[in-house]
Amino acid sequence: MAHRVAVLVLDQFAPLDLGVPGQVFWAAESPSGEKLYEVVTCSPGREPVRCSAGYSVLPDHDLDVLDTADTVLVPGLHGGPAVVDGTLPEPVREALQGRSRVMSICTGAFVLAAAGLLDDRPATTHWRDAARFAALFPRVRLDPSVLFIDDGDVLTSAGVAAGLDLCLHVVRRDHGSEVANRTARRCVMPPWRDGGQAQYIERPLPDPAGASTAETRAWMLSRLDAPLDLGALAEHARMSVRTFTRRFREETGMSPARWLTRQRVEHARHLLETTDLGVEEVARRAGFGTAVSLRQHLHAAVGVAPLAYRHTFRRTSRTGRIRYMSRLSVIRTLSGPPGVATAAVAVAAARPAAMTPAATSAKTIRRMEFSSSLSGQIPLPAWHGRCRTDHPKPCRFPPRSCQSGGRPGQGGGRTGGRTGPLSMPTKIPA
Repeated sequence: MAHRVAVLVLDQFAPLDLGVPGQVFWAAESPSGEKLYEVVTCSPGREPVRCSAGYSVLPDHDLDVLDTADTVLVPGLHGGPAVVDGTLPEPVREALQGRSRVMSICTGAFVLAAAGLLDDRPATTHWRDAARFAALFPRVRLDPSVLFIDDGDVLTSAGVAAGLDLCLHVVRRDHGSEVANRTARRCVMPPWRDGGQAQYIERPLPDPAGASTAETRAWMLSRLDAPLDLGALAEHARMSVRTFTRRFREETGMSPARWLTRQRVEHARHLLETTDLGVEEVARRAGFGTAVSLRQHLHAAVGVAPLAYRHTFRRTSRTGRIRYMSRLSVIRTLSGPPGVATAAVAVAAARPAAMTPAATSAKTIRRMEFSSSLSGQIPLPAWHGRCRTDHPKPCRFPPRSCQSGGRPGQGGGRTGGRTGPLSMPTKIPA
């Protein structure tokens, strides 16, 4: 079932902000072409709402639709009580309470703050409205320098185009970088914008035009796996270290080290989603050097370890599931439909020698099969958990093929100390 996003529209809404979620979430599709989101629009009493561009829209739903939504999104406003004095009509305030995930674009953060959803939490809004926001809602930890803030179940963005960044970030968070990148291409937008609002804030005396760091940033992206220090970057840009650091921060809104780390994390995420590379190799290619370093940086960025991230966002298919089957599972598959059997044989034949069943220990094969079963990649064997009536623990072997001899109180029940190649039963159970 598609994830339902309900857009709550109020009078004096910003026209572009209303169109952003319908476009970005509509464009998000699974590899098979299935729509991943459903976007619905509502207003108090299903009344027409007017925008600042001189026209009105008539939403299809009233506030009751928020009860069916997985995510509630509030577009920006160019006026109204929430922006002027920080208040909301009581029905709107009550309707926003207790939602599993709420988002705002631009000055929509005023609505969330007026509903009390941002108290003692970090948030952002358009930089031009930051002073007014801070005065109306002193309990909110406002950060006007960023494009968006993800605080788990509450997300806020800066002005106008930052709503695109936030919606694409939600797609990436829900479905991974590959789906988000495909969605960005569909919307003809960059999958990730560097920096924050600091690069857009008006300055009384703009810096004079000069050399850009864009060429050096492109050079950095082509060498993510190599050690890059500040001196080498400044030398490539033909600037002093001090000038390069200042200009880099002006153009991207962050330091060279922070920018480089973010690009390496994004590259590691892409490799985890689209390749079979081990974590150590992913860490090397992304420039982190070791799996420990990759684990630390990935956890800081997305909150999970590399293998957990791969399991969550890796595309699965029938042949993909067969790749991780043990010899026992492949043989059992051969007794199934001819098409599946052919796929199993083809995948098994394509395995490197080090991973063929004959070269894999019984312990490794059992671990592969059992781990895949628990993670949902392949179904548990039909005999799982009932190989013997006196076995103290669930067993991974068919009836009469288990040789552990385990008895209650003696241990050993799961592996039985077998270390040689796995002996297959001559008859596969149904």
